[in-house]
Amino acid sequence: MTQIVLNGAPCQVAAGQVLADLIDALGLSEKAIAVAVNRHVIARPQWHAYLLQAQDQVDVVRAIGGG
Repeated sequence: MTQIVLNGAPCQVAAGQVLADLIDALGLSEKAIAVAVNRHVIARPQWHAYLLQAQDQVDVVRAIGGG
């Protein structure tokens, strides 16, 4: 297991897990979201190639419409 920080909270992910796997496990793969790792936005097409590392700080932000 690999320890990361997800939206400010400790989180365990499988060793070798990519960002797309994490987003899918959270049930957010079809949602309008932005994802940053260590304060760098990762574009959706790169999620499948981004390998999560120990102590990565992952921030997931959902877009919310309103008026």
